[in-house]
Amino acid sequence: HVQLVESGGGSVQAGGSLTLSCVASEYTREYCMGWSRQAPGKEREGVASINSDGWTAYGDSVKGRFTISQDAATKVLYLHMNDLKPEDTAMYFCAADMEYWGKGTQVTVS
Repeated sequence: HVQLVESGGGSVQAGGSLTLSCVASEYTREYCMGWSRQAPGKEREGVASINSDGWTAYGDSVKGRFTISQDAATKVLYLHMNDLKPEDTAMYFCAADMEYWGKGTQVTVS
């Protein structure tokens, strides 16, 4: 199984920015990569995704504020978050084809 490890989480003030990273233990095929998040007491929601052709999709709540990207050489996945809001507070998870998941990295916006 592919192991995914997220990093870059932390605490920021509202309006601030943060960039998350996700590294895979292996990359056996061209996965559709993405980020999801889950806040306490709420269902997990999709944040952003990107496929091998560079096509991206975003959840309505983060559209225009977050940007997903992937380094072509290293395959490291990124989530650039701008204008963070308290409602963005959640555990953020990296996923490959919604099949392999990381353990998450916490983002807290005050």
